[in-house]
Amino acid sequence: MMKYRTYAAMGGLLAVFASAAPSRAGDLTFTLINSTGSTLERFYSSPVGVDEWEEDVFGKDVLEPGESIEITIADGRTVCEYDMRFEFSEDSDLETTEDSQDLCELGSYEIHE
Repeated sequence: MMKYRTYAAMGGLLAVFASAAPSRAGDLTFTLINSTGSTLERFYSSPVGVDEWEEDVFGKDVLEPGESIEITIADGRTVCEYDMRFEFSEDSDLETTEDSQDLCELGSYEIHE
């Protein structure tokens, strides 16, 4: 009877410690490829259903024609479907483009003219 109480108490403590450990969602990483003839100056992403765009992923950087970049979305969410917004340089004849994709399945996203 004493052994049973000891094991039950240990099991209860393990459950408390396991539930207290922070759960961490995996970062979402994909490659963005600029297959246009224009400079991509700003790239925004937000989970589908979120009404506002999050910060420009590039910051002060740009993605030149033919270049690619590995992007990591480390927002702690466990979603895969994201809305994306692409803004090109002012001298480009390309309009701002928006798209929605399941980025977990893709692995890479190529933007075309």
